Amino acid sequence: MTKKQKKVLYRIIAAAVLMVVLHFVPIQGYARFALYLIPYLVIGYDILRKAVLGILHGEVFDENFLMAVATVGAMLLGIYQEAHGQEGEFAEGVAVMLFYQVGELFQAVAVGKSRRNITALMDIRPDFANIETESGELEQVDPEDVEIGTVIVVRPGEKIPLDGVVTEGSSTLNTSALTGESVPREIREGEEVISGCVNITGLLKIRTTKEFGESTVSKILDLVENSSMKKAKTENFITKFAKYYTPAVCYSALALAVIPGIVNLLMGNPAHWEVWVIRALTFLVISCPCALVISIPLSFFGGIGGASTCGILVKGSNFLEALAKTKYVVFDKTGTLTKGVFEVTGIHPSQTFEGNCESNERAAAELLRYAAYVESYSTHPISRSLKEAYGQEIDKAKVTDVEETGGHGVTASVEGVTVAAGNARLMKRLGLTYAEDTGIGTVIHLAVNGAYAGYILISDVVKEQSRSAIADLKASGVKKTVMLTGDSKAVADHVAGLLKLDEVHSELLPADKVEAVEALIAGKGPKEILAFVGDGINDAPVLTRADIGIAMGALGSDAAIEAADIVLMDDNPEKIALAMRISRKCLRIVYENIIFALAVKAICLILGAFGYAGMWLAIFADVGVMVLAVLNAIRCLKVKGK
Repeated sequence: MTKKQKKVLYRIIAAAVLMVVLHFVPIQGYARFALYLIPYLVIGYDILRKAVLGILHGEVFDENFLMAVATVGAMLLGIYQEAHGQEGEFAEGVAVMLFYQVGELFQAVAVGKSRRNITALMDIRPDFANIETESGELEQVDPEDVEIGTVIVVRPGEKIPLDGVVTEGSSTLNTSALTGESVPREIREGEEVISGCVNITGLLKIRTTKEFGESTVSKILDLVENSSMKKAKTENFITKFAKYYTPAVCYSALALAVIPGIVNLLMGNPAHWEVWVIRALTFLVISCPCALVISIPLSFFGGIGGASTCGILVKGSNFLEALAKTKYVVFDKTGTLTKGVFEVTGIHPSQTFEGNCESNERAAAELLRYAAYVESYSTHPISRSLKEAYGQEIDKAKVTDVEETGGHGVTASVEGVTVAAGNARLMKRLGLTYAEDTGIGTVIHLAVNGAYAGYILISDVVKEQSRSAIADLKASGVKKTVMLTGDSKAVADHVAGLLKLDEVHSELLPADKVEAVEALIAGKGPKEILAFVGDGINDAPVLTRADIGIAMGALGSDAAIEAADIVLMDDNPEKIALAMRISRKCLRIVYENIIFALAVKAICLILGAFGYAGMWLAIFADVGVMVLAVLNAIRCLKVKGK
């Protein structure tokens, strides 16, 4: 508990003890009122203060106002009863305030638990970065002061403060705070690392590639902190509902207190004002909408918190709610359903190029060299695979006049030789005849000095989880799974067949992917949701266009993460079905709380209006329902099948 919560607990205990003691004190009249006023003010002074401030600021109708009017009315009614020789019901007035504070404390603790579950992510925020001085000693500096290109030192047990590339050392990283996965990740020299991971074993030297504000840890914290800004439709409905509901019940309670008495007087009967005032006060306590106003946001908050512990970052409860209605899931291929780890599996020079090189082996080596050089400025996985297959240091000074055409390929001058490397569209654009029967894999065609020189076959590897991910989605009620890719039809059909996808579109440019998604959106039902899953920078437009954009975050580009509504931190496509289960569980709990709270309140309001419900039942209808609803909402934090 926080200090504030402990203070409220002490007040609750003090007020409860005073109430028990006063129950056995034989005293009547105004002295009895004065004694009961002590525990009432001990437990309720802050509620009264908030009610007065609300009135002064024009925000009259809230739960503080309802509690203040109900309890002050009960205390004044007690004075009236004492003045007419009856025993004043001061205990009920104090009890209402006491149990209301118990409920408030309970929900504060529950919200704190949910918030701690989410803010556990805040532990990934690094406190410092180590920079090696000229004397060889380590100096701790603020991560925000570290510039791009600086070499930082991360010792065992420390958090990696900024994104970068390992320049020296090898180690094991704990990525659980980011991905929800407990299996450590091995890291070696030359590999990229992201901030927020904990270095477990060896000492690492890392050259930073991003400033702190642009690093992974900063982006994640920003996503989490701002997730509550985007509310679900259900949350907005409850907020609007409470805005009209609270004034309505206040005026209804006033009518219940006044109209029956006037009618009795007009009919020549006693007014019985105290009877109707008691019923009106009971009506007010019952009507307090705390259960809805507190439990619904808490349910979504808990759902987002539960998802975050699994490495699923949801940018708002509106996206969590929409996820439950997802019927179409569209995938990018490379890096999403496949590992994006490409290997050169074949080098096939053309007969003309081979003839110029005297032998097939010489021609293959020269073709690979040209491909590695022309792709030397690119960071695409295919480009990296070509450079790795070449295996020699590349002198970029030999590469000039680099021109990249989106969805086609790259042309450049390598040592004065004009080289073009890309797909079949690039060869058509150059007016060249190229090999078409190339086999399964990604094909990089090459042209040297305007003549077709052959092709290099590169194969990607399907992720182990992809097949089960598609099966889980279909079991979750997804009507159609679709794959969009810029790769060749042969490769796309091969992957789609392995994963049993419903539909596949291949050889697409980024703009073509947007058109394909728009066509799917046009064909779906009005209440059906389409989600797009991608990881590359060219997926950003599609992620934005889809109803829900899901980015593979750990290896994905910054643009994709920025454009997406949901980020999967460990690139595991199985997490999509898990996110849908979390969403549906959260919505189920939300609807349970709405139905339960409204049903109990409706029944108790009717009983209270007709005099069958006293103040104690009113306390249950308010505080009891709120506690039960909050307990139910906390279930959103617990996620099965991580």
